[in-house]
Amino acid sequence: MSDWLIIAAGLAILTAGADVLIRGASALARRCGVSELLIGLTLVGFGTSTPELVSSIQAALSGSPGVALGNVIGSNIANILLILGLSAAIAPFAVDQKAFNRDGAVVLGATVAVIAVSMTGEFNRIAGVGFLAAISAYL
Repeated sequence: MSDWLIIAAGLAILTAGADVLIRGASALARRCGVSELLIGLTLVGFGTSTPELVSSIQAALSGSPGVALGNVIGSNIANILLILGLSAAIAPFAVDQKAFNRDGAVVLGATVAVIAVSMTGEFNRIAGVGFLAAISAYL
């Protein structure tokens, strides 16, 4: 089978899976009486981050920390600039300013924390536990 055919099939399956995920997440939000933003920040956000989690852990365990860090940073840049930009270019959407102020501050704080830890030259266990405590507090 051609590599291009495999890529096309993978993209088709990914698109169908994303549609199912979004429909299910929206239905769950309505059923539970919570905002779609909350479901997006938690279930969808963590679900779509699982590949980065596995890839980064594997890279770190394999002695390729640059791949682990590059994966996380590259994924976040792509999500913020490419995905958000393309989504807005295709179908503009409103922003809940109160939610954005809260969650945007967390994104900014997380970015500053990553920069600060990067400047030390090492993502050690203390930094890892600190990041896990921060995400726990946010949720």
